[in-house]
Amino acid sequence: MTLHADALASLRGWPAPSTAQEALRQRYLAHLEAHPDGLRRECRPDHLTASTLVLSAGLDRVLLTLHAKARRWFQLGGHCEAGDATLAGAALREAAEEGGLADLRLDPVPVQLSEHAVPFCGPDLPGGPVHHLDVRFLALARPDATPAVSDESLDVAWWPVDALPDPGPDLVELVELAVSRAQASSAPGSASNGASSWAAAVQPSR
Repeated sequence: MTLHADALASLRGWPAPSTAQEALRQRYLAHLEAHPDGLRRECRPDHLTASTLVLSAGLDRVLLTLHAKARRWFQLGGHCEAGDATLAGAALREAAEEGGLADLRLDPVPVQLSEHAVPFCGPDLPGGPVHHLDVRFLALARPDATPAVSDESLDVAWWPVDALPDPGPDLVELVELAVSRAQASSAPGSASNGASSWAAAVQPSR
């Protein structure tokens, strides 16, 4: 299965958590159906990206990166690359590269979709700036996880889930959805049998 086919399958089967998220799901699907290259950064003005919200093992902290260009704190993520086989794999690769963490347990089901303009992602076109159609996943870190700053970041740090450094509505919603998902998966009697059943087998594409 190609990355494009995986993205279509992932989004077609995704149960959106709200009306707004369902509208974005339909928007993403329409984009992919119209653009075979819709996950490549060369596809303009829109292309899909993949990111990961990394939660601590205790579900009380979130790992964020201070983006070098935006100068704001975000979850870990970025563009899909030629070697990526799945959206989940692309998200995990970005988390490993930007956060310096190994052995992340990734939930392969997206948590949130977010469309946003990215002025620094190439020159504006007649239709306006480039838009990232971000597909966001959740991963749990090991209790002893120690992040490292990458070349793409000014800093990487753990933040309390209730004291985010840049608490915009989009990030706040992402954290709330991720914590809720993680708590549900670890509850007694959960069908997923806890976080340990998440995709430890999902590996970064490279």
